[in-house]
Amino acid sequence: MASLSAGERRRAVHEILRAADGPVSAAALARRFSVSRQIIVGDVALLRAGGADISATPRGYLAGRGEAGVTGSVACVHTPEQMGAELTAIVDAGGEVMDVIVEHPVYGQLTGALRLRSRYDVAEFLRRVAEHEAKPLSGLTGGIHLHTIRCPDGDTYQRVIKALENQGFLLKMR
Repeated sequence: MASLSAGERRRAVHEILRAADGPVSAAALARRFSVSRQIIVGDVALLRAGGADISATPRGYLAGRGEAGVTGSVACVHTPEQMGAELTAIVDAGGEVMDVIVEHPVYGQLTGALRLRSRYDVAEFLRRVAEHEAKPLSGLTGGIHLHTIRCPDGDTYQRVIKALENQGFLLKMR
């Protein structure tokens, strides 16, 4: 596929992402099109600038597919050691963890794309955190953070809220 023009390659990248069942890494796309990873990163940046709904996750790129359902934000608080239990509670209840958001005193809102849909996704995320000795964003705010949660319906969203509440992860204002 090295003979494609840059525009054709970008269109093909976007189609691959829209058709994929999960994240696709920049390295995999680079191999497929016989270009460097940095070329793919640039292609995705241009696609996003042109309005394409593409998210960068820890495991690769995901294109939005206009998915129906209910999306909401939840305010949570927990220790770094409880991160896996929190994420697992959300996916076990049927929700997808879209992101994590913290309010930094200097930089303002910081958002990390997650797109975790299953226990496998959570395990892979936690493995990467450990592998890179990364600190959770919530460590910047004493454990307080937001998650955007996507669910197929309102009942599932309420089940997610109840699971977080039962484990004591929902932030309660006193």
